[in-house]
Amino acid sequence: MSEKLLLTDIENQVAILTLNRPKVMNSFSFELLRALRDAVEDLRFNKDIRVIIITGAGEKAFCSGADLKERATLTPVQVKEFIFTIRNLFTSIEQLPKPVIAAVNGIALGGGTELALACDIRIASKTASMGLTETRLAIIPGAGGTQRLPRLVGKGKAKELIFTGRRVDAQEALDIGLVNQICEPAELLDECRKMAAMICETGPIAIEQAKYAINYGLETDLSTGLALESNAYWVTIPSKDRLEGLAAFREKRKPVYTGE
Repeated sequence: MSEKLLLTDIENQVAILTLNRPKVMNSFSFELLRALRDAVEDLRFNKDIRVIIITGAGEKAFCSGADLKERATLTPVQVKEFIFTIRNLFTSIEQLPKPVIAAVNGIALGGGTELALACDIRIASKTASMGLTETRLAIIPGAGGTQRLPRLVGKGKAKELIFTGRRVDAQEALDIGLVNQICEPAELLDECRKMAAMICETGPIAIEQAKYAINYGLETDLSTGLALESNAYWVTIPSKDRLEGLAAFREKRKPVYTGE
């Protein structure tokens, strides 16, 4: 029996999805893409899951991008299908109504960096190496990299990294804002779990609406963004969670949020 391409571990309202192709640097085959897509959709409306962590199996790689051996066997139409599939998958991850943390445990190149960019928060091992290296193969990032990278690190730095196809180490990734935090390799998942645990203490509806306001507000002018924020705030007002938060503050206890 072949090993599962994607491992799922659920504990304390947190789901950890692990790309499980360590022998090929957790590169994306069509089969792995579809497995990740199915897992993401299974978790989308699961109220018992508050945070998702995505990482790679082994110590060497988070994800090295597309499986180039498989790519060499694909027809031009199949390549288009692959790009269509991976682009839509990463957009669906970005649009999940709950936070997604990328635990970048090693090499993250091409589609691997694009996967991390589609996540909300990126925590990297000090051994991590990241980059959009596609131009070195005479192609361009096709899963959102040309759009998400400049929004995160600025247009000039994004052009530099994409035009040269060079890799950045964990420290440079932190310095330019590509990742939120770096840590020792052995501490990576624990740091991600700590972040997830802090998020799980907050109100689920508030997190969903805050993510919505940030993601869509950044794509428009300030006035429209403020209107989006107002509408997102209005959603939280009639919630039971908001009343629970006020009651817990008054009673000097920790709130118990239910997402209602």
